[in-house]
Amino acid sequence: MRKLYLITLISLAILLLSCENKDKSSFSTEKGSKEKSKSISVQGFIVRAESFAETIEVPGSIIANESVEIHPEMSGRIVFLQLPEGKVVEQGALLAKIYDGDIRAQLIKTETQLLLAQKTEERQAQLLKVQGISQQDYDLGLLQVNSLKADIEIIKTQLAKTEIKAPFSGRIGLKNISIGAYVTPSTIITQLNQTTVFKVDFSVPEKYVSRIHIGQTITLLTAGNSKHLIGKIIAIAPSILENSRSLLVRAQLNKSTAPVLPGSFAKISINFDPDPGAKMIPAQAILPQARGKKVVLYKNGTAVFQDVITGVRNADKIQVIDGVNIGDTVLVTGLMSIRPDSKITIQKIITPQP
Repeated sequence: MRKLYLITLISLAILLLSCENKDKSSFSTEKGSKEKSKSISVQGFIVRAESFAETIEVPGSIIANESVEIHPEMSGRIVFLQLPEGKVVEQGALLAKIYDGDIRAQLIKTETQLLLAQKTEERQAQLLKVQGISQQDYDLGLLQVNSLKADIEIIKTQLAKTEIKAPFSGRIGLKNISIGAYVTPSTIITQLNQTTVFKVDFSVPEKYVSRIHIGQTITLLTAGNSKHLIGKIIAIAPSILENSRSLLVRAQLNKSTAPVLPGSFAKISINFDPDPGAKMIPAQAILPQARGKKVVLYKNGTAVFQDVITGVRNADKIQVIDGVNIGDTVLVTGLMSIRPDSKITIQKIITPQP
């Protein structure tokens, strides 16, 4: 009898415990359902088409319009030197001269031989008329005259190489030799830069290749110069640099009184044509992910997480290339507390700043 009593008590205890757990489970389910159905108040931004002009900044280097190292074309001793360091010289100005006494002596000798050969050729021509010599003997004499004339031209060319002249008008650099020095074709006498016009070389990333064109205006700023310089693109490389995946571009600067030196570093700004249909959203609406980026859209009262591809950005907005459409409402507040399919109430629509 006692055993039956214990069994009855245990059965009642199990039954009561089961009812209690069922009530707790029902309460928990009801609480979760209420929390899920609770609407979150947020602020939104309606995507509109805006005009956006992108600007990029890239480094560059100032170069002279023309620049050359002055080398002698032959070896010899310098007997004349006129290198006004830092001064402007005109095209064709004599900068240096190599000793040419031996070449001039050779020229006089060859000219004397030519005079004798010409007199011999004249006598042979008279003899040929009366058949005093054969045609072959006359041809040999004429060949000697022509050969000496060619030798004289070669000697005159060597004589011209002893004079080192400015190939174009420009500013002389620092001289590297003194009068009396022995020079060879590998000797750098000085450097000549044409500084009436300056150019600038720079590279742009590969993704901007289609937006770069001849005649496009650029602005640049050099170190120690607070005035912005203006230039226009005059040449574009025909291929992409494989090591940096960038495009080499050259621009010519407009004439300016601002002090600029070849080799100077320049910070170049390029303003691209504005895109009237750019989709710009507030930067705080972007949710960085391990792979890619997302935004939260408001659709039919619920939150929808959407993958997006972004472009460039300005101070407070970022361009969306793909993932949202014109007219979509993007959430900009409460993003950390929102879960997929959460109930959403738009408390305020943020007006874009002009």
